[in-house]
Order: sequence, then structure tokens, then C-alpha cells
Amino acid sequence: MSYTCQNCGASAEDSSKLCQPANEEQSSNLCGVPAEKVCSGKITEMKYTCDACGSVSASPGNLCSPSAIR
Repeated sequence: MSYTCQNCGASAEDSSKLCQPANEEQSSNLCGVPAEKVCSGKITEMKYTCDACGSVSASPGNLCSPSAIR
């Protein structure tokens, strides 16, 4: 089974490798997660921010109103 971090979107087969794991199918939207909660070492991979709430993600599909970070 694959897990995704609810904070930053990182994926792992072992849920103990993530700070806030969820089953892959439950974790499609990262909105509401502030940048301060992104897993250590993953913040540089965040390329998008949500215009609605300020959350960040590596993929625009994880946010409800994505914009590229400049």
C-alpha cells in the first residue's frame, strides 16, 4: 500500500517515513496545510501555492486554486 503525507504530498510505501501519512486514495487535496507543516527536506520541491488558503504543493492537482511559485 502506498501512503501520501497530508502535509506536503510526499509518497512512501512505509507510513512511518511520513510525518502525517494517509492512504493514497484519501489524500487528494493539500489545501489548508500551511508551508510550516511541510515535511523536512521537501519544502524546496513545492512549486505551487493555493491562492485561496496559501497552502503549498509540488503538484497543482493537490490544490483547489493553484498558482506557480515564482
